[in-house]
This record gives sequence, structure tokens and C-alpha cells, in this order.
Amino acid sequence: MASTIVLIWGMNFVVMKFGLREFTPFQLAAARFALASLPLMLFIAKPALPWKLVALYGLLQGVGQFGFLFTALKVGMTASLASVLMQTQVFFTALIGWHLLGERISKPQWIGMGLAACGLLCFTMHFVALDAINTVTEVENVIKNGTEAASALPKAVPVTLLGLCLVLGAAASWASANVAARQANQANPNYNPLSFVVWTSAVPVLPLMAMSALFDAPEAHANWAKTSWIGWSSAIYLALCATVWAYAMWTQLLKRHPANRVSPFGLAVPAVGLTAGMLLLGETISAWQWGGVACVAAALGVTVFGGRWLK
Repeated sequence: MASTIVLIWGMNFVVMKFGLREFTPFQLAAARFALASLPLMLFIAKPALPWKLVALYGLLQGVGQFGFLFTALKVGMTASLASVLMQTQVFFTALIGWHLLGERISKPQWIGMGLAACGLLCFTMHFVALDAINTVTEVENVIKNGTEAASALPKAVPVTLLGLCLVLGAAASWASANVAARQANQANPNYNPLSFVVWTSAVPVLPLMAMSALFDAPEAHANWAKTSWIGWSSAIYLALCATVWAYAMWTQLLKRHPANRVSPFGLAVPAVGLTAGMLLLGETISAWQWGGVACVAAALGVTVFGGRWLK
């Protein structure tokens, strides 16, 4: 299950980028969860769980995790780095699980959170260095070309500070959804994970459609009629593979094991995401960003294997 999830979610970020070329973030999220829930709800019974847990998980995952993530990918975040930063959900899960469920945080997890903080510092330094480079470049352009000519030069910044903050918000929402899944298991250990994923996927559809109506530009509402087969194929992959199939398996793992033991198995997702982003989208990563990736990878490694190393 873990290996299949890693492959599906690693490719997930590239598919999101293709989908966002034709949909707005709220539209793509709404399409994802509508396709994942509405057809299957006709054949799959509601999970034997309180409605409040179904609604809570659906809002945390649909509106929180993917509302933040899709917006980040649109306003300034590469698929490669998003695949890495989303794995900070491991540490958010440990903290929230400790606070709400009383799950113990081990010494390797504390060390891992420290390394993850160093990684976030590296990502912050990337923006400091980028701002300094842009300032120097702008001064040089003003000297050489004049103010008007310099201001007309294109400025391509693939990753923004807003994008970074939104991805971290998405990771925190994912962690909260993990803990909600554990609470569902406490309420009824025998609930059906597939039923849980399908019915919780229906929860965010209307809120996401409302957010699209409120915040998307008026001309964007025509996207539904003019989207190509690539856009709809992206939405179908995200709905059936990344949501129904992968999250049903993920929820099954959370039923069997503590949340802070399951979440580190996302360790291999960034490797697939980084490779796919660079090969299929031509994305590049700066030296500071590579430093952040290394710190996050080290943090995840210590979290997963540190129990053996520190004995």
C-alpha cells in the first residue's frame, strides 16, 4: 500500500500543474472532489461514523489541504518543492496527535522537527537571496537602460513567499485530517475506509464552488465549458487515483497504526515529485532550496529510522 501511495502522490504534483493551466485552484479542487464522490455515493453506503467526523475530515482535507495547495501552485510554488514541503505534515501530525490524542513524541521526532525547522530557514534564505539578486539586477538595468526600460523587463519568480506559506498551511491541514482519521477509528474501528473517503469527498464540493464564485475572476467561470481533455484527465486522475484509491489505502493504514507512525511513509514522495517536476516540467531548484530539501529529507530519515540509530 505504501509503495503504491508514494508513486501516485509523487506524480500528483505534476498532474496538478497541468490541471491548473485550465482551471482555477478552487475549480480544480471542486472538480476533484465532485468526481471522487458523486458517482460512487450511489453505490457505496455512508460510513458508520458520526456526521461531525465525516464533515470535519472533508473540510480539513478538501478545503484546507487542497484549497491551500492548489492556490500555492498557482501563485508561486513549483511541483518539485511542493512535493517536499508537503511532507512537513509528518511533524504537524506528531504535534497535533500529541496535543489531541496523547500520542507520544519520540526523541527522533523532536530531532526531526529541529532539522525541518533548519530546512524552512533555508527556504526563507532563498527568498532573501533572490530579493537581493533582483535588487542588484534592477539597479544595473536602470543604469544601462533607464527606468522605463528596466521596469518593462520580465521578472520570473517561480517560488514566492506566499506560495511557501500556503503549502505549509496545506501540510498542517493534511496533518489535522490525519488526526481526524485516527479519531474516526476510535469512534468505530470497523468503519470502511473506501466509504469514508468517498463520503468525506462530497463535503468540500459546495464550499469550494462557493469560494470559486466569490474569489475567481468573472471570465474564469467559462473554464468549465472550454476545458480540454488534458484538464479533465488531470481532474479524473486527482479524483480517482490520488483521492479515492490512494486515500482509501492511507486511511486503512491509519486504522491499523498510530498517525505518527504512518505519516513518515511519505518519505519517498518527494523523490518521485522532484524527479517528475524536473523531467516533465523543466523545473529548477536553487542552492538554498536544495539545502532546504536536504534538511527536510534528513528530518524525515531521522524520524523514520532514528529509533534504531539512537539505541
